[in-house]
Amino acid sequence: MLDNYAIADQFSLLAKLMDIHGENSFKAKSYASAAFSIEKLPVQLSDTPREKIAGLKGIGDSTSKKIAELLDTGKLTVLDELIVKTPHGILEMMQIKGLGPKKIATIWKEMGIESLGELLYACNENRLLMYKGFGEKTQESVKQSIQFYNANKGQFLYAEIESFAQQLENFFINRFPDQQTSLFGDTRRQAIIITKVELITTTSLPDIQSALETLQFQTIQTENESIHAQAPDGTKVIVHQCLPDEFIQQLFTSTCSQLFLDRFQQLAETAKANNSARENNHRFKSEAELFQSAGIHYLPPNQRELPDAIQPLSNSESAPVITTADIKAVIHSHSNWSDGLHTIETMAKACIEKGYEYLVISDHSKSAFYANGLSVDRIREQHVYIDELNASLSPFHIFKSIECDILSDGSLDYDNDTLNSFDLVIASVHSNLKMTEEKAMQRLLTAIQHPATAILGHMTGRLLLSRPGYPIDHKAIIDACADNQVVIEINAHPRRLDLDWSWIPYALEKNCLLSIDPDAHSVEGFEDIRYGVIAAQKGGLTARHNLSSFTLDQFRNWLMARKQRK
Repeated sequence: MLDNYAIADQFSLLAKLMDIHGENSFKAKSYASAAFSIEKLPVQLSDTPREKIAGLKGIGDSTSKKIAELLDTGKLTVLDELIVKTPHGILEMMQIKGLGPKKIATIWKEMGIESLGELLYACNENRLLMYKGFGEKTQESVKQSIQFYNANKGQFLYAEIESFAQQLENFFINRFPDQQTSLFGDTRRQAIIITKVELITTTSLPDIQSALETLQFQTIQTENESIHAQAPDGTKVIVHQCLPDEFIQQLFTSTCSQLFLDRFQQLAETAKANNSARENNHRFKSEAELFQSAGIHYLPPNQRELPDAIQPLSNSESAPVITTADIKAVIHSHSNWSDGLHTIETMAKACIEKGYEYLVISDHSKSAFYANGLSVDRIREQHVYIDELNASLSPFHIFKSIECDILSDGSLDYDNDTLNSFDLVIASVHSNLKMTEEKAMQRLLTAIQHPATAILGHMTGRLLLSRPGYPIDHKAIIDACADNQVVIEINAHPRRLDLDWSWIPYALEKNCLLSIDPDAHSVEGFEDIRYGVIAAQKGGLTARHNLSSFTLDQFRNWLMARKQRK
């Protein structure tokens, strides 16, 4: 059954296609307005009697009939007719940031361009500059957006593919219990971005093919000792076949980054030379044995990224990297006071159920009008409400915070008195994201130096597979955070994971405190903490250096010490 968001998406697409095709602009605007209204409805249309839909706010008789058609048939005839009349390349252009319906109409109707390849070529030839509405900056932005889109086709966030990958692995394990099977390559290493799901198994190639056919996979082809296939949803899958004696070695090799593997092999060669008694053709029964033979402390698959993570057995093991069990609190979360789904009380009780000791509520600030950002008066009201909740929920505690917009000049979104009314301030950039590095650096550095800034939120503003983020000098920003004792957020939302894990070692070198925060907009968003932990493990983060691993007493002491310094 379609939910309101899916229905709203259909009406939004209808409005855009009508604009592209130059059809009735009044109707197009009405459908766009309906999409907005549907998304904000407090009830699900699928649960609403058909005769009452037309009476809902923002929905008229014509729209209600189309909603009923969608709910009853899963289709919208008028939309399907427009899609049939629209070249695939034009539909694809709608995914390109910066290209609205009017610009796409110009590209198609006036320029005669019907594919992204043609459009990219036109950008390289500066052809867009000849048309109204396309300046040099717009053309360059379109060019970069197309390149980013093309580079990320067929790619998935690990969070999006994890469940499918685990189900596929379990299917093979259960179907062939006498064989060895495991996830393989980037999938097993829990890479941030996945281009294909890979397995390795000792099962025969004919049996692998039969299993994939059972799952209704398509375009099944054999290449060397691997079978390539496509899942019904389009996901690319490769199943590698190997001999039992080779299973552990191939599994290990595929799971390491090249830098990690190079360093490991160097140490393994040294260990081999020092242990002449070991036979050259020795086959390992486990990866733990393989590490042992190389004289190296064992590391799980998702930590086989950086060569510095490798520790010889002659060294004592370093402090264990962070795990989800080390997370003591939810820091950075949004309630229904701004753009979250749930009340602060609901979120607090969900934290208690999960065993967390405290919650940091950080709704959006006033400039984020699109997210119902808090005015100064509403902040006062929220703080009274939080005080009441703390009185009833003790010893659990809710801390008063705000995700404060970093404005274009680097200043924060409130006056100092208002900022000082919070327990802590998370400063983040949300607007005017198209910046030069010089502008981005000036903006961030100014905010970091503000006495109220306790945490720098999602440092680059990136959205994985959607937006690359503004350019910054990571080292300079980390240095500034260290100098000003500002915590750096590892935003755990799977589309952000920002700060990128590859910068964690440098932050630790500078003795920066980091914080794995879910940026949760609902209680379900708390689950994203796990993906932040997976990313943090790759960079070697320990609980000691993670703010959200502080106990309630440690967190209170940290806040007190910070206020005394500032």
